Amino acid sequence: MQAIRCILVVIDPNQPQALALKRARLISSVSQSRLHLLVCDGKHDHDAYLDSLREQLESEGHQVTTQQAWHDNLHQTIITVQQEEGCGLVIKQHVPDNPLKRALLTPEDWKLLRYCPCPVLMVKTDTPWTGGNILAAVDVGNSDLEHRTLHATIVNHGYEIASLADGKLHVISAHPSAMLSAADPAFQLKETIEARYREACKQFQAEYGIPDAQLHVEEGPADALIPRVCQRLKAVVTVIGTVARTGFSGALMGNTAEVVLDTLESDVLVLKPDDIIDHLEDLVRH
Repeated sequence: MQAIRCILVVIDPNQPQALALKRARLISSVSQSRLHLLVCDGKHDHDAYLDSLREQLESEGHQVTTQQAWHDNLHQTIITVQQEEGCGLVIKQHVPDNPLKRALLTPEDWKLLRYCPCPVLMVKTDTPWTGGNILAAVDVGNSDLEHRTLHATIVNHGYEIASLADGKLHVISAHPSAMLSAADPAFQLKETIEARYREACKQFQAEYGIPDAQLHVEEGPADALIPRVCQRLKAVVTVIGTVARTGFSGALMGNTAEVVLDTLESDVLVLKPDDIIDHLEDLVRH
């Protein structure tokens, strides 16, 4: 996160808490990133509001630019501006849709997580990050190169946030239940499954100094386990990856990052593999 040169902060004048801006201030103060404040609205003029925010932030030593824009819908507006400004991080306050609406329409925040070609920080609480627990969620059961690279990115970002906030990094990986019919004997016993998953975590434990007490390898579906461990640790940020499904399957199948977004009681940083980011950038250009 220290390498981010520009942060896109989605400003909603109807959200007086300005939670996204609070997090952007913290990250920018360490990374010296430019803050690009964006109001997504094609109807009303918010220049005066943006100017007052810019003046306040500049008086605190931040470099700030502002913009008001609208391109068809919320997530498309954010992604278009993110690409134009070369922002390496998008920060947005998460506003959950009601369950009925979510059942009928894909929420805008889900679409942003799915299609944005850079990391997205969804801010959900005003809990201070300082001294808090940071939870990095990895799926070490998938050991192909794409997933291994994504796991390294997730743990690295979790480590950087923990360093930034003087907090403690925890790592979680959910493993499947034992099946006597499994072809691989290692998946016939809970103990051998857990041992295999812990072994897969040894490399990044050593690299980032994560003790066994801060590694949580537990049985169960990730979308249930991650929120449970997050609540148990009272984590302030959960770092998670997404495979960014696109096309028809993406319209039907939420992935773990989307499913847990409303249930997690922490801020959520969502990352993608590099090849997915390249693909999404191509989609935006065309």
